[in-house]
Amino acid sequence: MSSYHLAEINIAKMKGVDINDPIMKEFVDNLDLVNTLAENSEGFIWRLKDDSYNATSLNPYNDEQVIINVSVWESIETLEYYMYKTFHSEFLKRRKEWFQKFGKAHTAMWWIPKGHIPTMEEAVEKLDYLQQNGPSELVFDLRNKYPMPVHA
Repeated sequence: MSSYHLAEINIAKMKGVDINDPIMKEFVDNLDLVNTLAENSEGFIWRLKDDSYNATSLNPYNDEQVIINVSVWESIETLEYYMYKTFHSEFLKRRKEWFQKFGKAHTAMWWIPKGHIPTMEEAVEKLDYLQQNGPSELVFDLRNKYPMPVHA
């Protein structure tokens, strides 16, 4: 068994002025479904959530239009299966209906010791680092994946 898990953060800039904007309604109406699907997916470990069972009230960028998602998975493969092979993929295909084009990297992944739960601040720092320095074994994206560390 490995001694690492995969942490990921993704952020998106909404077309709506905030999460309660009518343009976001269908996205919001399905948020619990998509989050529950994640939690019931093979390889799912943990996700960041607030009192409303999602993370839409968390605002690390001081921007009401930016929402974040942080989660932990057993592997890149289990995360990708959830992203691309479940109902979640329907949302990916339709993201232009709800979200603006985000110029910089919007997804970052990094390996964490098993049992570690990343803080929101840690996740935001990882994404900032990726945006400034590009992918490396420290933090990477879906196009440039780095294998799990094999430290003894």
